[in-house]
Amino acid sequence: MSLKPRIVNFEETWGRLLETVQSVIQLGDIKRGTWSDRFSDVYALCVAFPEPHSERLYNVTKLFLEEHVDNLRKQVAGAGESLLSQYHRFWQQYSKGAAYMDQLYSYLNQHIRKQKMSEADRNFGAFTDTIEEQLMDIGELALDIWKRLMIRPLDKCLQELLLREMLKDRAGDDTQHTVLHSVINSLVEVEQYKKKQQLKLYQDLFEIKCLEQTGAFYRKESARLLQDHDCSQYMGKVLQRLQEEQLRSRKFLHPSSYHRVLEECQKRMVADHMSLLHSECRTMVRKEQRQDLSRMYELLKPITSGLSIMVEELEAHIIDSGRQAIAGLHGDNIPAQFVEAMLSLHIKFSEMITTVFNKDQLFTKSLDMACSSVVNKKLSSKHNSCRSPELLARHCDALLKKSSKGSSESELDDRLGQCILVFRYIDDKDIFQRFYARMLAKRLIHGLSTSMDAEESMINKLKQACGYEFTNKLHRMFTDMGVSDDLNNKFAKFSQEKETDLGINFSIYVLTTGSWPLGQSALTPFAISQELEKSVRMFEIFYSEKFPGRKLTWLHHLCTGELKLNYLKKPYIVTTTTFQMAVLLMFNNQDTVQYSELINSSLINEKELSKTVQSLIDTKFIEQNHEGPITENTSFTLNLLYSNKRTKFKITTAVQRDPPQQEVEQTHNAVDEDRKLYLQAAIVRIMKARKKLRHNILIQEVISQARSRFSPSVSMIKKCIEALIDKQYLERTTKADEYAYVA
Repeated sequence: MSLKPRIVNFEETWGRLLETVQSVIQLGDIKRGTWSDRFSDVYALCVAFPEPHSERLYNVTKLFLEEHVDNLRKQVAGAGESLLSQYHRFWQQYSKGAAYMDQLYSYLNQHIRKQKMSEADRNFGAFTDTIEEQLMDIGELALDIWKRLMIRPLDKCLQELLLREMLKDRAGDDTQHTVLHSVINSLVEVEQYKKKQQLKLYQDLFEIKCLEQTGAFYRKESARLLQDHDCSQYMGKVLQRLQEEQLRSRKFLHPSSYHRVLEECQKRMVADHMSLLHSECRTMVRKEQRQDLSRMYELLKPITSGLSIMVEELEAHIIDSGRQAIAGLHGDNIPAQFVEAMLSLHIKFSEMITTVFNKDQLFTKSLDMACSSVVNKKLSSKHNSCRSPELLARHCDALLKKSSKGSSESELDDRLGQCILVFRYIDDKDIFQRFYARMLAKRLIHGLSTSMDAEESMINKLKQACGYEFTNKLHRMFTDMGVSDDLNNKFAKFSQEKETDLGINFSIYVLTTGSWPLGQSALTPFAISQELEKSVRMFEIFYSEKFPGRKLTWLHHLCTGELKLNYLKKPYIVTTTTFQMAVLLMFNNQDTVQYSELINSSLINEKELSKTVQSLIDTKFIEQNHEGPITENTSFTLNLLYSNKRTKFKITTAVQRDPPQQEVEQTHNAVDEDRKLYLQAAIVRIMKARKKLRHNILIQEVISQARSRFSPSVSMIKKCIEALIDKQYLERTTKADEYAYVA
């Protein structure tokens, strides 16, 4: 075939081409050679000499397609009840034939595209031609003709029949699925060549009416279902209908309609009956009807604000369940019961949120808020604090003590991790920190820790939860223990260098005053026993040489010592407090000692001394010579018949402990003082940065800064502001309710 332009007889060439085009549009059989010849004919017409026949070819092809589609329309219109089937059959044939024609006319299409204006030209008016005057590719032309001559004249009829078939399918009657899908999607396919508004015909002709029909159908359906079923059954039926409608949409409709149809169903069957569902929600939550709650969640989730009532009811139920569990605690081991109750509550409802509510963040947040409410409930209106921080600290203390039996390192670490879970819900974290520090100090000083690794692990967990500042003092307590070990080694070398024999094994802990919650309120005058005096004096000399300027304060009430009892049938090694040891050493040279002698020699105050003596009487180491209250004239005799199954044991250290209530009060008082200092420091920081600030804004800023440690009361913040004004850190300005920082 020559590619050179030549003179072409249009009528003769079009006659041959028309015969092939008629066969193509009807999907007839065409030989390969014939197809190639007709392809050449199209090319020849487009490049004919002296003038191309491309425009004429376009016009006659357009006329042929219009006549063909008009003829098909007449057949479809006269098909009666089988109109959709006839339309489907002709559309399948025509759309495929049009695609083949588009390939046959590919050279003409290239010629047309060169003449088409660009999108920029259309937008900015480079040409005056209208879009309708623009030539289309043959494939586009065929689809446009189908839309104009087939769909537009039959639009009302097609719409009515399509909606009727959709209604039949919803009612469960047989429908022609393939036909329905083909006809509906033809409304989209005929405009697929457009760059914009490709779905306009589909939406105007079918989708809008389909949504109206869907809404009307499910409005009636929901009313019928509510009349025949209770709420639980209704939700099951609605979910079934929604699932059916989703499948129906995917069988028949364009993907753009899926969510619109589903949304319409949800409006009519769920949103219109929200009051009913919400009224049943409370009962379902209280009875923990998981299947019904799962259904309700699935129905309400897509609705705007649909889950709000459900979330509130679940939160209230968790709070009630938690408070009932906490109120029922009784017996000796209340701290462990408290932690177990909170963990059980959290595990139970976490599992419920996972399985029923698909880990929805709204419900997870409600669980956190409910647990926080349970943990931070005040004991009564008279008490400004709750017991949770104290109980959790005591539980941690029990876990970390040597007496905690039957736990491997991994089990202990898991339990401590569970404690951190409860700890995160506590508002007054500073109270927990104070109790925990006191108990940690006792464990470290008296060697009661089950494992130093476990202690450090717990502190690191607290650090991750609250930051370095929260655990700073706890870390320094550990540091002091390590430094003390080093000091003991150096003191031993110092004693050897001085060629001094202390006569006893002597070790000390040097503790930083600001890091340890020991205080000095419990200090009592004490005259060190002669046996210990040399060791104490030597250590003071050693320490003053090594750290000149530092002052040592001896906390004798926390010291312990070991005595070997040689006066009995068999020797015993007994661990005692320093005060108990001082009393027992008085019997080294005599078997009977008067109470007045003990007072004069030990200088211990009478209250502490009487407790110490009573502990030795209770353990039968000494005997009181006559019954009645202890007075200065009371004498005590060493019990020479004492015996014990163990050869090494410890005398009870109950005298070291404060009464529980007194210890709690002391801790809370210390926390209150710490809070005042913390709030004053926060106020100064804020005012130093802002210079001037109104009262309410300052209150909010302080609360925001303190929230990580505790929830400060507004009255306490006001008192701190007044204290800072008195100290001349702040001053009131001429404006009402405004403060200024005094540099």
